[in-house]
Amino acid sequence: MSKYYYLVAGLPELSLEDSKLSYTVADFKTELYPALSESDKKWIDLFYLKFDNANVLKLIKDKDAAIDVRGNYSAEELTEYISLLKEGGEVPDAVFPAYLSRFISDYFNIPAEEDFLHEDRLATLYYEYAMKCKNHFVASWFSFNLTVNNILVALTARKFKFDVASLIVGDTDVCEALRTSGARDFGLTGEVDYLDQLMKISEIEELVEREKKTDMLRWKWMEDATFFDYFTIERLFVFLLQLEMIERWISLDKEKGNQLFRSMITSLKDEVQIPAEFR
Repeated sequence: MSKYYYLVAGLPELSLEDSKLSYTVADFKTELYPALSESDKKWIDLFYLKFDNANVLKLIKDKDAAIDVRGNYSAEELTEYISLLKEGGEVPDAVFPAYLSRFISDYFNIPAEEDFLHEDRLATLYYEYAMKCKNHFVASWFSFNLTVNNILVALTARKFKFDVASLIVGDTDVCEALRTSGARDFGLTGEVDYLDQLMKISEIEELVEREKKTDMLRWKWMEDATFFDYFTIERLFVFLLQLEMIERWISLDKEKGNQLFRSMITSLKDEVQIPAEFR
């Protein structure tokens, strides 16, 4: 396992309360990523694939759409792969993640059912792919984050008397319990250690405060999970996650948070869909 003494020692201290950053997720990609071993780059790629997911969704609808340049693939590469897969071709897994190839092929070749949400399907495939990675911490992070997101979505949906099952993303045992259980705790007490914390968080009316409490839970989880990882790729992965979290908070003021909350509830009522910001 590679050790990154110089890189980690040079990282700035981060706090969820930071109001400005001298470093960004994009900076990490250009400055730190090239110094990683080839095997460790694979774990960091999993993080940046979230931007590729969003870019694919844009480009399959509009090949000229502007994309988020933080992804692993350029617009030209994605457009080429989409075109090839649309025509029934294949892209080697070593070149392009198998889950993205599968999603694109299915998008063009398998008729979608009514009310089918492509965003949810892609999220499911993404989490399945990431949770199977051979880095224990990275796989655990994706599993934890999926569980947190789904439980909060389920609690919100139940509160407003919407169908819970249709809003859950993924195919884990926790996902199945959320879809099928009528119990107050969805039968997850003892299965999810932080369930009580999430239930308390879900009761907070003000969205920005609720999101902050959720991120505090995430922050503590990742710090605890990597407590003994000092100069490893896991520590760099956590730094990247924390950077993204702080960037989001810097750009999210209270009024925007309230607008997002209203949007979420409207979407639940009209489309039975949770906006991407809450995935």
